[in-house]
Amino acid sequence: MPSPTDSIFEKPSTLRSRVEEFLRTSIMQGRIKGGERLREQDLCDQLGISRPTLREALRTLEAERLITIEPHRGPTVVRITEKAAKDLYALRALLEGFAAHEFARLASDADIERLRLTVSALHEHASRGEQAELLAAKREFYDVLLSGCDNELISDMLPGLLSRINLLRATSFSSPARLPQSLLEIDLIFECIKARDAAGAQNAARDHIVNAERTALAVLKQQQETDEREPDSRAASSRSSKGASR
Repeated sequence: MPSPTDSIFEKPSTLRSRVEEFLRTSIMQGRIKGGERLREQDLCDQLGISRPTLREALRTLEAERLITIEPHRGPTVVRITEKAAKDLYALRALLEGFAAHEFARLASDADIERLRLTVSALHEHASRGEQAELLAAKREFYDVLLSGCDNELISDMLPGLLSRINLLRATSFSSPARLPQSLLEIDLIFECIKARDAAGAQNAARDHIVNAERTALAVLKQQQETDEREPDSRAASSRSSKGASR
């Protein structure tokens, strides 16, 4: 029988984790757009890292479905279509609603207190306009929710789904009118959980997803229309420049 020492043990790469978080945050905050190619050499030069370290980080983002890596083209940020967004939100509503239901029914008092702290952090970062910290706090909210719902399948499925939803969550958070309403909805989910109202928590979680979907799709449509107009604007500008140079 092989000894454990026959295997190669690799310590976690702190640098790789930092690169992953930098790229993830850049995508979430819209600094890197959907459909945009990630040029490896440019990123290595910008971050002062080796190509193997970058490629390890890119593989993690590929597993999270934030990027795709195609032969002869390289890594590209995923562009979420309207159809894909609707599919993601439909599944999210089912899983997240059930997770909230089970958390309200099964979570310990300590779990509920941990959830309260994440909700408090959401409000704090929102009041300061700290988008990156806000998205991190939302991830922490789901980490607590999943750890207390006691369902391994949902704990396996929902994080991967949320990684793709994060592209749209950054979009919906970018709508000034959405954030205050989103926080009120999260407050309601928490109040139902604190009261051990499982059905209420499930309904509140589903309503939260439906409202987030509505806003995200509206902003997504607006962004797509802008992207479609930009080539025409650039072409018109180019024609104008050529005309002026004659």
